Parts: sequence; C-alpha cells; structure tokens
Amino acid sequence: MFRDRLAIAILLVPVTLWIVEVGGLLYALCVGAMLALAGAEYVRLFRRGGHRPAMPLVTVGVVAMMLARYFGGSQTTLTVLSLAAVLAAAWHLTEYERGAPASGTDFAITLGGITYLGLLGGYLVSLRQLPDGKWWTLLVLPGVWLVDSGAYSIGRALGRHKMVPRLSPHKTWEGYAGGILSGILLVALFGGIWRVGAGPGSQITVLNGALMGGVLGIVTPVGDLAISMMKRQFSLKDTGALLAGHGGALDRIDSWLVAGWVGYLLADWMQR
Repeated sequence: MFRDRLAIAILLVPVTLWIVEVGGLLYALCVGAMLALAGAEYVRLFRRGGHRPAMPLVTVGVVAMMLARYFGGSQTTLTVLSLAAVLAAAWHLTEYERGAPASGTDFAITLGGITYLGLLGGYLVSLRQLPDGKWWTLLVLPGVWLVDSGAYSIGRALGRHKMVPRLSPHKTWEGYAGGILSGILLVALFGGIWRVGAGPGSQITVLNGALMGGVLGIVTPVGDLAISMMKRQFSLKDTGALLAGHGGALDRIDSWLVAGWVGYLLADWMQR
C-alpha cells in the first residue's frame, strides 16, 4: 500500500508542477477534469444511500462553474449557478412525475454537489490567475499536504484527546495543533524558497507563508471532515478507486477545495 502511494506520488508530483507552471487553459481543464471525476464520485456516493442525484448535471455543472470563473469571474459563476439551480429543479420535478420517491431531497443533493464542488473548486483556478499566481498555487497546494502530514505525524505520536470521535476516531486535538504548527513553519520555509523565483517585488515572503500555512492548518481540515461525514453516512472508506492507495478524486481534493478558497482570499488580500 505504501509503495503504491509512493510510486504514484513520484509520478504525479512532476506532472502537477508542470501543469501549474504552464497555467492557463491547460491548468483550468486539468482542474475541471478532477472536479468532474469528484462530481461523479459524489453522485455515486449518494446513490449508494438510495438517493437519485442527477449525474449529468453535477459533472457538467461543476466544470461549467469552474470555466465560468476562468473566463468571466465571480459574476459569471453566479449566473451559471443560477442556471444550474433552474435546470436541477426541472430535472427533479420531471423525475418525480416519473415515480422518483424523494425528488425534493434529490434536488438538494444535486444542487449541493454543483455548488460545493463547482464554487469552491473554481477558486483553484482564480488562485492561479492572480499576479504571481504560479507561486501562490505552489505555496497553497503543497501547504495542504504539509498540514496533513504534520497533523498525522504529531497526532500519531502525541495524540490523546479525540477531536471528532464519531466522524474520524483517529483525529486528535494534538494532531490538529500539530498540523497548524507544521503549516506555519513549513509553508514559511516554502515562502522563503519561492521568493527567490518570484522576485523581490513579490508578496511571497516567509512571513506571508507562515500566515498562509497557519490559516490553512486551521481551516482545511473542514474539507477533509466534510467528505468523511458523507462517507461515514454510507459506510464507505473511499469515494472511489482512481489511484491505488489514494482513494478517489474526491478523497484527493477534499482539503484542496477549501484551501483554494482560503488561499485565494489571503493571497489577494496580501497583494493589495
């Protein structure tokens, strides 16, 4: 299992770095592909519980919202979300007429998936579009991994007090604090390293890296726990089997969704 995870990580890291480096439409389309896969897993997750969310609307909707943000910004994204809401309503009222027993709930699940994955996922694109967006992206995405790794290592060594025992019995407050501390220290280090490439006029600094890492440590566990909540409800360990040892696409981007949002807001504020 560990060797599978390591081999895939070694393969994907340089590819991911290249995609972030290129940026533009290639980066946006790669984010969209991950969001579409995550959307499909989201639908299958709820279908396991007997619900009937609309697969085409969720998978196409999350990509459409991301592309709307890439090409038109936040106002265009809200327009697409409004259209998605109307289409979802039409889809599920039609399903109800055909005999679906709980179309009101199905409508909420469909719209919830489009909104959560599409709205938050779009910020991963907005982050890359910022001035020095390449460097901010290379600060935020590894930052999530550094926070997770720190929380896991410190929680395993020192964890005594359960954080959310019903939802994730292995997570502890000590691990949570360790993730925050790891984020502050290690993302600060990355900030110092990336500043060399970004240049002296950039806001990529050790101090801003520390702030970014601390906020990521505080906030991003919500993304992980939100998807864990859904998996627990339907007694699943992973949302899919996209990558050996890594679970599904939704498992991989659960924290990134929140990180893209908070990273964009922080980076945008730091550059003003």
